Amino acid sequence: MIYRVNNVSAGLDAPLARVAARALKIAEGEVLRVRVRKKSVDARDRGDVHFVYSLDVETRRRVPGAQEARETPIAPLPRQEWRARPAVIGLGPAGLFAALALAEAGARPVIFERGKRVEERSRDVETFWAGGALDGESNVQFGEGGAGAFSDGKLTTGIKSPHIARVLQTLHACGAPEDILYMAHPHVGTDRLRQVVRALREKILALGGEIHFQTRLIGLLQENGALCGLRVANARGEEAEWPARAAILAVGHSARDTFEMLLRAGVRLEPKPFSIGARIEHSQRQIDRAQYGAFAGHPALGAAEYRLSARLGDGRGVYTFCMCPGGSVIAAASEAGGTVVNGMSEHARAGENANSAVLVDVRVEDFPGADPLAGVRFARLWEQRAFALGGYRAPAQLVGDFLRGQASSGPGGVQPTYRPGVAWGRLDECLPDFALRGLREGIRLFDRRLRGFAADDAVLTGVETRSSSPVRIPRDERCQASLAGLFPCGEGAGYAGGITSAAVDGIRCALALMEKEQNHVERSQ
Repeated sequence: MIYRVNNVSAGLDAPLARVAARALKIAEGEVLRVRVRKKSVDARDRGDVHFVYSLDVETRRRVPGAQEARETPIAPLPRQEWRARPAVIGLGPAGLFAALALAEAGARPVIFERGKRVEERSRDVETFWAGGALDGESNVQFGEGGAGAFSDGKLTTGIKSPHIARVLQTLHACGAPEDILYMAHPHVGTDRLRQVVRALREKILALGGEIHFQTRLIGLLQENGALCGLRVANARGEEAEWPARAAILAVGHSARDTFEMLLRAGVRLEPKPFSIGARIEHSQRQIDRAQYGAFAGHPALGAAEYRLSARLGDGRGVYTFCMCPGGSVIAAASEAGGTVVNGMSEHARAGENANSAVLVDVRVEDFPGADPLAGVRFARLWEQRAFALGGYRAPAQLVGDFLRGQASSGPGGVQPTYRPGVAWGRLDECLPDFALRGLREGIRLFDRRLRGFAADDAVLTGVETRSSSPVRIPRDERCQASLAGLFPCGEGAGYAGGITSAAVDGIRCALALMEKEQNHVERSQ
């Protein structure tokens, strides 16, 4: 028999068989096998840091009164008839999972990705980080895997959806570590995630999908208020038209030229709040001590994380985002003449520094204009101001100097990880006043909750403007935009905020497209 035990506390080195036997009140020898269903760290009391488990336990005999474990398998997506092949634009998490769902349903989708395969893209990104030229079509934002391919690979999400299990199981089947299936804060790491992206691509191709890399969407063909085709251009500038009665638009939040094209095509867009700020770097050892006390450095714990938020005096929110334990701050620009930062960790999270975005809410009324792309222009303005301070050498300032309002001339104990290097000075020159006030207030507030957050030698590197899209593409209850047949999804459309939520939204839109197609087929019979 297999039994499930929940909310079981255990020491960091406790053998699982012993933990399970104690929970079921049986002898350890009666435990045949233990499977972890959920695992989290409880560090509320730094003098008693421990794990909390949910376990499935196979025993030699029946255990009266114990709860039997029940599996809920993920059902395969049903195959169906298709009048024509649907299109998918973009191969970030939303596009990958939308394309995979359609391929599993027998649709043989045609996929267009403006960037390169993740292997080639990685080489282009490394060249840029080493001081080479920025490739506007192959960078941290554009290319197979989307922006998430160069991140910590976090899979935590605040949404509730039955599709989450499908996403996690698919990622695991494609090479992600098994612990993503049970850790409370799962992550893949950028090194492992790029391997997973390649495996997802091969699954889509094996199921009949067709992928056109370095092919950008430049126009929509319409007939009677509905989509009837796509205009695309390849890397040589050669244009072509593809028939498409249905297309999933899974572009990321940095596809600003695509937003402009949609607006010209008459697709309804609207401005959306987003956030602006900088990356903060601390010594990872300092964060470990602040979170785990005397347990810091224990091999079972790994690098410590944090997540902080507060409401400011002016009513805005300030919060940390995409915290990368043992990681690095990265150059994430996608437009010439603009400097953008982000964060990244490998699976081992073994780097010297911890980093996180510290962001302040940007309201729609902050935009200098009322049209749907005002937020895009607002973000671009501050990216360009950051570039003016040092080119792609990002502006940086010590936290102590930032709080005192004075310029920095070099690092203290924390060495910045950003490549191709930083330009020391003042962030006041590349962030709006409300963000500067919010960051100063927020850093001081967070220091009360996480000791050392406002350490003098912590490093701020700016600017971060790409945490979410400043644009939303409204869609109806069937996931269609104002143009029938166009299904906007993921972060770029304003409906997701991370790898998992974007993947889930991709599946949701694929299912909506499948339902529409099935209805058409049934009506024609």
